[in-house]
Amino acid sequence: MPKEKPRPKKDLKKRKDIILEIKGGNKDKEKKTKSFTFLYFIIAIIGIFVIHSYLSFRSEIKTVPYSEFKGLVAQMKVSDLIIDAEKIQGTMTQQDGKKVKFVTSRVEDPDLVKDLQKSNVQFSGSFENKILRVIIEWILPFAIIILIWNLLMRRMGGAPSSVLNFGKSRGKIYGEDEIKITFEDVAGVDEAKEELQEIIEYLRYPQKFLDLGGKIPKGILLVGPPGTGKTLLAKAVAGEAKVPFFSMSGSDFVEMFVGVGASRVRDLFSQAQQKAPCIIFIDELDALGKARGMNPLSSHDEREQTLNQLLSEMDGFDTKTGVIIVGATNRPEILDPALLRPGRFDRHVLVDRPDIKGREEILKVHIREVKLGHQVDLSVIAARTPGFVGADLANLINEAALLAARKGKSSVSMEEFEEAIDRVVAGLEKKKKVMSKKEKEIVAYHETGHALMAESLEGADPVHKISIIPRGISALGYTMQLPTEDRYLMTKSELIDRMCVLLGGRIAEEVIFGEISTGAQNDLARATDIARSMVKQYGMSEKLGHMTFEQERKPLFLDITPGSGAKEYSEETAREIDNEVKAIIEHSYTKVKDTLTKKRDLLELVARTLLEKESIDGEELRNMLKEHAEGDHDNESR
Repeated sequence: MPKEKPRPKKDLKKRKDIILEIKGGNKDKEKKTKSFTFLYFIIAIIGIFVIHSYLSFRSEIKTVPYSEFKGLVAQMKVSDLIIDAEKIQGTMTQQDGKKVKFVTSRVEDPDLVKDLQKSNVQFSGSFENKILRVIIEWILPFAIIILIWNLLMRRMGGAPSSVLNFGKSRGKIYGEDEIKITFEDVAGVDEAKEELQEIIEYLRYPQKFLDLGGKIPKGILLVGPPGTGKTLLAKAVAGEAKVPFFSMSGSDFVEMFVGVGASRVRDLFSQAQQKAPCIIFIDELDALGKARGMNPLSSHDEREQTLNQLLSEMDGFDTKTGVIIVGATNRPEILDPALLRPGRFDRHVLVDRPDIKGREEILKVHIREVKLGHQVDLSVIAARTPGFVGADLANLINEAALLAARKGKSSVSMEEFEEAIDRVVAGLEKKKKVMSKKEKEIVAYHETGHALMAESLEGADPVHKISIIPRGISALGYTMQLPTEDRYLMTKSELIDRMCVLLGGRIAEEVIFGEISTGAQNDLARATDIARSMVKQYGMSEKLGHMTFEQERKPLFLDITPGSGAKEYSEETAREIDNEVKAIIEHSYTKVKDTLTKKRDLLELVARTLLEKESIDGEELRNMLKEHAEGDHDNESR
């Protein structure tokens, strides 16, 4: 890697200003006056009048005419008068003897004081502070409304002015010194890191590429299953290049208001060009970039307008400004083709599930702050976690650490890792779940059937552990198999062997008890799925030939069954497909039943041992099979 050249003072000053602007926020926006819309202004005025009327209302004060007041004075039925310039207030005695408050208007009456003195009525004057009255009746209610407004707006996510800024980008902005993640924190995706190394070089030394006339890709699309580290990888690129990082999700652009999404896209690119060189990261791009026309009922909806604006912005800016767009998705098959063409997201980087070596490297990253026992072997853990992604491995290590803490240990041993693997794969152990003796026997023979078929077939993965301890939501027992190596292709015979292992549990129940239970529902569903895939997708049917009948495209990285689309074959062909699927399953059924019938003694031996111990590991099972085989050989010799 070339040695970093000293940057000009202007560039350094510009970068410092960018960092201060990012860390301190946009001060100009903070200085803007908080304004209200006309609607809220009207609501505030109505609220003030309501409060003013409430304060002015007195339900127990009776208003009387001045003439009646004079008569009450003559009858000496008034007391405690307060006289001001506009009204007279006091207490009067009614005919029933009840005293009530009253008020009357003040009129010009020079004899009033004489009459009051003549009737021995106590009275006094009053001075009203009009400024205080205005504050209490007008300014105070208005201040209360403003306070409530501020509180509500902050609960909705920001300052009151944010309501008027729907079109502003909601992206999180990280300064070049705020992201501490580097490529050392990302493991198991070496090929992806090599692809992104060129982007880092360009962001650091753009002139080296410009001098040769080279153009850096405008957009990089990270595709892969969930949990493989796509977001982490994007942050590591920004951390290595030491540039600002804009982070948004595809759903952050789309709103219920028309035009808001497109406005946010414009604002995002405008901010990015001001802070270039930088990286724009859009996570879950499929939420924004779904292919147009997929929903004919809403061909001009807000999401498509937002996508159109994104396509326009990606065409409009030049990579010489140093703005790189990184997108991440686990559903690339539904993205709009216009997003994937050269000039937009030109480079596609696969962030796939790690192999056994990659899993070991990921484990090394996540155990940096975990105290491990001396016997912990990360290579063994990596071998026992096929198909795990980075998020799964991080969760595994955390579960093992929690188990060790629960047991009061000072370090995490291999025992906790083994238990954590079982917990992640099969679910939480339920030792206190009450099962009848009959059900335990059925489960024991069921799991033993799986295990014996797995050990009897060459194309099946070896057994790692058998257990009849209930786990998870509905698993009454499980048989765990671990592959000896990572596999990417499966042959026809290996697929049939897998089906035989799945059918082994149901057929073991039939051989021993002469009847079947509901416990094989999931096994039958998986076996049927394999057989149907062999016929419809892989062309492994001798009768139908080398053809595929699966027209609808399945998600590449998500285990989702697509909806039933239109069939592009006749009803007769569909009938033949069903017959072929049934024939494959029947062939596997016959094969498994013959095998387990011949090994009934071994089936009963392993099942009884399993009922006693509740769990058997793979090595113990293989030793039992070996001893049984040697015993049979000795009996035949005699």
